[in-house]
Amino acid sequence: MNNSRSESYAAAGVDITAGYRAVELMKKHIARTKNEGCLDDVGGFGGCFGLNLAGMEEPVLVSGTDGVGTKLRFAMLLDRHDTIGIDAVAMCVNDIICCGARPLFFLDYIACGKNYPEKIAAIVSGVAEGCVRSGCALIGGETAEHPGMMPEHDYDIAGFSVGIVDKKKMIDNQKTKEGDVIIALASSGVHSNGFSLVRKVFDVEHNKTLTEPCEALGGASVAETLLTPTKLYVKPILALLEKVNVKGISHITGGGFYENIPRSIPKGLSARITKSAVKVLPIFELIQKTGNIPERDMYNTFNMGVGMSVTVPAAEVDTALEILRAAGEDAYVIGEIVKGDEGVIFA
Repeated sequence: MNNSRSESYAAAGVDITAGYRAVELMKKHIARTKNEGCLDDVGGFGGCFGLNLAGMEEPVLVSGTDGVGTKLRFAMLLDRHDTIGIDAVAMCVNDIICCGARPLFFLDYIACGKNYPEKIAAIVSGVAEGCVRSGCALIGGETAEHPGMMPEHDYDIAGFSVGIVDKKKMIDNQKTKEGDVIIALASSGVHSNGFSLVRKVFDVEHNKTLTEPCEALGGASVAETLLTPTKLYVKPILALLEKVNVKGISHITGGGFYENIPRSIPKGLSARITKSAVKVLPIFELIQKTGNIPERDMYNTFNMGVGMSVTVPAAEVDTALEILRAAGEDAYVIGEIVKGDEGVIFA
């Protein structure tokens, strides 16, 4: 690669050698994610992964893709880029686990106005960290320099992941019944949804106080709090699936409670949520107060402190809570399944 350089391409704004430098810097991070399925090194034309189907009667591949959205503005505001990759991974693998599938591998795509190798490597370090936390391998990716398409210091990141599950073990919510209990798994913050509203509420492009200590947030700044990476739920959920009859799982993303919880409930049933049981995080209280946002809109936009919900039989609640808490989760009961087609009912 040493003699691969185009002066003409560089003059047009694309530095090929910067791309090579970024790859070299990120290799140490990628190496942390390798598992038994990895077949080759980064730098080829396709990421390869060997499937181990031992013990599976009818393996099903489950895929997910997503980005981080306008949360990126806070990474740019703080000039901190080593956690945003965790969000990219989480938004994909947290969806995959809702089917009961174990994530196998992940690929990322980064578009940037100008390739600063150290910045790209920092972004990928976050991606690698997300992969390590969820037990999947980072087997490839792409960095594209887009001069003229976006400002020099801007970038965007998206990802794609594939998981696997035996068909007989897939979670399809059809076994959910009246009386089943809904358990909340606490979020780490706003995660990666609703940031267009967040940016409007805090007037991000003009507000100079966002990086200053905020009393309502325990001394942390608004920007720092909002940049907190999305929590990864893969390993705790996999542990739960081994011992508990999980009926449904919802990843609480854009659309909040009203859109996401009903996706794990069959027709004819609804989720009755005890509003007083929800452990609302201070950042959501600050968003609601600052933006004068109606409570329903808050629950229809944000996770409000609940990053994932799990539905289990009433007889297995204590076991489920014990397993989730042993895995480090702040897990607690927030409601139950009732008859009706309302989707979500707050009591």
